[in-house]
Amino acid sequence: MNPISWDVSCRSNKHIKLNVSIGHFATSHSHIDHYMGFTEMRTNCHMAMLCARELAKFYTHSKPIDTIICLEYTQVIGSYVATILTEPGSRGVNERHQISVITPESNSSGQLVFSGDVQDLVQNKAVLVLISTVSTGRSLNRALECITYYGGHLVGVAALFSAVDEAAGVKINSLFSPDDVPDYHSYQSSECPYCKKGRKLDGLVNAAGYTRI
Repeated sequence: MNPISWDVSCRSNKHIKLNVSIGHFATSHSHIDHYMGFTEMRTNCHMAMLCARELAKFYTHSKPIDTIICLEYTQVIGSYVATILTEPGSRGVNERHQISVITPESNSSGQLVFSGDVQDLVQNKAVLVLISTVSTGRSLNRALECITYYGGHLVGVAALFSAVDEAAGVKINSLFSPDDVPDYHSYQSSECPYCKKGRKLDGLVNAAGYTRI
């Protein structure tokens, strides 16, 4: 049976829609009962721009940002956020400022690393992290450890969806939260109630999307 899907509108901009599927899904470190589909937000230039405009509002008048680190295929949105924050007439703290947009790589051990030619864009820089989803916070914490290792200073975390309020003492600003999907739950695999009832997985979830099984 295919998971049931529907769209949820963003509270700050009804034209931004999150595709939600209910079912039994496994990530690399948890089981979830709702899958969040971000494909249109991350790949459609118009939708990405709408998302960027809403996320940029959180940082227009906050702290200067030197580098946006994009995780989980958010590079298009991140580029728009940088453009909006630095555009002339924005009247923000980053107006006419230079903001770099970069993405870490994964080494053979699964650790996040920055290549030598972009490490200077992290070291001693004010960093904003942009990520698709924060369910348990483990993937985000792995990225924050990487940023700390390379000497970056975290000044903000922005997400398309987050079930976590903060990371490393910094508030996570998101377009969608569990308030928009009130029945959303994340479980450790050993504590998953669906597994205990013998229900099979509907799909495997990673940063790129999910695969039906």
